Amino acid sequence: MRIRTPDVSQFLLTEEPYYQPVASEVEGFEQAWRANIPVVLKGPTGCGKTRFVSHMAHKLARPLITVACHEDLTASDLVGRYLIEGDETVWVDGPLSAAVRHGAILYLDEVVEARKDTMVVIHPLADHRRSLMIDKLGTVLEAPDDFMLVISYNPGYQSILKDLKPSTRQRFISFDFGYPPPEVEVQVVVQESGADLPTAEALVRIAGKVRNLTDRGLEEGVSTRLLVYAGKLIASGSSVQDACAAALSRTLTDDLDLQETIDQIVGDFF
Repeated sequence: MRIRTPDVSQFLLTEEPYYQPVASEVEGFEQAWRANIPVVLKGPTGCGKTRFVSHMAHKLARPLITVACHEDLTASDLVGRYLIEGDETVWVDGPLSAAVRHGAILYLDEVVEARKDTMVVIHPLADHRRSLMIDKLGTVLEAPDDFMLVISYNPGYQSILKDLKPSTRQRFISFDFGYPPPEVEVQVVVQESGADLPTAEALVRIAGKVRNLTDRGLEEGVSTRLLVYAGKLIASGSSVQDACAAALSRTLTDDLDLQETIDQIVGDFF
């Protein structure tokens, strides 16, 4: 029987992802990596959690293997499975096994979307054991010092059915992410969208107003990602009104009254 594991060198980031620090999250993450402590990132959609992990993987020169969690994710999807190839049986590592074997950073994005019974498989890796039991192989993989487990989720969508079990939560240290301060968010929009400074400043001011609409039925405020999308559309030649309608009001809500309110806010700044 052969064991096939992905070539993790393909997951090394050759270019440094742009990330603008907000507080001490860069130093804190690096210290957690050196101390072999797993990390959970909490924050709203599009606030920079995934970009931050990519930035840190590049900074630490480690491969980054990302798994987008969903309700159909199984333990076998993470750990691996047997496949028949020709006349032989081959064990194929999943992303979790590959990350442990090669000392990569494994990032489980929106981890609360996965079934709770699936997440139990990460428990031995997230405590003092730092090991992965592969039952089907009768093997225990010991995680090297370079390996790191990182998970993320959006607390705004927490519910009784979609939350981290205490037995999972207390195996991690946590970093809270939110929308960046306006001066930082402006820098991000300029850098990532190619929009000019006055446009970026106006978009960020619009975001500040729109985020206050959550008490009027808006499910979640406008993300930095959507501001970048709006900036890109404007920089590529779209009118401000069309760009902001597509990236902001029509994306954030289907409620016609809220869409009109957001359009009015855009009109106040452009």
